[in-house]
Amino acid sequence: MAKIILQGIPVSVGIAIGKAYLLNRDHFCLGPIQNISEDLVEEELKRLDRGFNITISHLKELKSRIPSEQTEYASIIDSHIMMLEDPKLKNAINKYIKEMKLNAEWALEKGVRDIEKSFKGIEDEFFRTRISEIKLLSRKILGNLIGAGDELKPIRSRVILVAHELTPADTVEIDVSKIMAFVTVLGGKTSHVSIVARTLGIPAVVGVEDVENFIVDDQLIIVDGFTGRILIDPDDEEIAQYIEKEANFDKYKRELFQERAIPGKTKDNFSVKVMANIELFEEVSSVIDYAAEGIGLYRTEYSYLYRSKLPSEDELFEEYRDLISFMDSKPVVIRTLDAGGDKIGKGFEKLEESNPALGLRAIRFCLQFKSVFKTQLKAILRACVAGNGLLLLPMISGLEELKEAKLVLKEVKEELRREGKEFREDVPLGIMIEIPSAVLMAEALAKEVDFFSIGSNDLIQYSLGIDRTNKYVSHLFQPLHPAILRSIKYTVDVARKAGISVSMCGEMAGDPFCIPLLIGMGVDTLSTNPHSVPGVKRVIRMLSKKECVELLEKVLKNNSVKENNKLVKEKIFDKIPEELTFYTSFFAK
Repeated sequence: MAKIILQGIPVSVGIAIGKAYLLNRDHFCLGPIQNISEDLVEEELKRLDRGFNITISHLKELKSRIPSEQTEYASIIDSHIMMLEDPKLKNAINKYIKEMKLNAEWALEKGVRDIEKSFKGIEDEFFRTRISEIKLLSRKILGNLIGAGDELKPIRSRVILVAHELTPADTVEIDVSKIMAFVTVLGGKTSHVSIVARTLGIPAVVGVEDVENFIVDDQLIIVDGFTGRILIDPDDEEIAQYIEKEANFDKYKRELFQERAIPGKTKDNFSVKVMANIELFEEVSSVIDYAAEGIGLYRTEYSYLYRSKLPSEDELFEEYRDLISFMDSKPVVIRTLDAGGDKIGKGFEKLEESNPALGLRAIRFCLQFKSVFKTQLKAILRACVAGNGLLLLPMISGLEELKEAKLVLKEVKEELRREGKEFREDVPLGIMIEIPSAVLMAEALAKEVDFFSIGSNDLIQYSLGIDRTNKYVSHLFQPLHPAILRSIKYTVDVARKAGISVSMCGEMAGDPFCIPLLIGMGVDTLSTNPHSVPGVKRVIRMLSKKECVELLEKVLKNNSVKENNKLVKEKIFDKIPEELTFYTSFFAK
């Protein structure tokens, strides 16, 4: 048996067996806190500037070495450069030099801690994980301040990379072709290490506490990207078992890839479109490669993150136009900004909220700052001339909010006409159903829009009062909770009655335990990450609409999560055991 077995969060499926490579950044420390005299303040400010400038120059040099086919890395490094050039970061550090007379190293430490505190309470994992990048950038600056640099030791053979956390810049500095898997202490399903792992098609496990204290360089380990287990010094029997599991998964992936273009149609000819969710333009190649039938959710927040100024209408127009053109006639659902002012550029620093997740974000922020909203709406309407674009509004809570947003949309069209700009008049309008109040108001909301998109992650979180990233309560995040299933069923029924389409774009869309129930409800589209598209299609093809309806009827009669899980597992294991071998531990909660 393995010497030690650690548990983490699986964020990219697969099996890796190999030697560990530790990315150890603790090669220097701050030392005792130092106070400086007034006459040294200016010199410390200059030292800090030099530390920033050297770090920025290093990032730009890294960017220049990126191959043209790896543009996703270039955009990530651009975002890091923008973070370092944003005066908010440097000002947070400078105040400790000027006001508390700390040396540059300790001012850096204090300033970054202040920023970290401001991020606490943000429920959205995508934004919360950005603090990890700021902290690692600060380590680079610190290394340059004390002359230690931040060079990584060379990788000479294929290894499993183990780190406390991993920055996008690290993935450029290292030779990713030699990386078999990633294991980190920090990170989440939307962190860059997860995105890179899924893009490369290698396993990754994050959230492995104290992993650096248990593993040494060149130690043999096994990474199980399905269960999140890390086996240290496995025995021969375990190695043999995982070699077999790895071979089976490789065979399964090849089969799925070969049949990726076959539509998702049940045995009794009920068609379900399978589309992809993406947040970076560069991910569109994966959408095409894995034969998704469109982009069911394009998250637009990345274009706004940590900029010294907001993106212009033309800048956004070109991004959205290129995306829609690339997808040809396939649908591209563009969701408007789903963030708050603390994350989208200069001018909103004074917005202080104790709980941003329930504060001025998404459609609320856009209706408060209509100039930001109008700029994005103009760009979307203009871009939709290029193809099959759709407009999606997030976090709608009621009818008044939706009508106000539609009024802004009407004003935008009038402005575009006056400006003589070409745009599409009849862009389909949809809303996210992700707040319980939207479910309860679904009948009224359905009369105002062309489609619903159910965001299962937030709907579950808000309905059950669960932070799914909180290790103490994450086990209560249950997609098959009777309240959740009844909410989704009601939403789909309302959409059907109103004659509008309905899609599912949360994790439930890629979960084999949930897919039969969603088919039974009559969901039109399932939208998941690009790599999961072929597997979701296969699950659909192995079911019949009739049996899915029968299963749904039985489940809806239950008042217990435990009973629902048991019933669905029994049925699904019987119907699609092969898929469950590779999916259950990764998706099912």
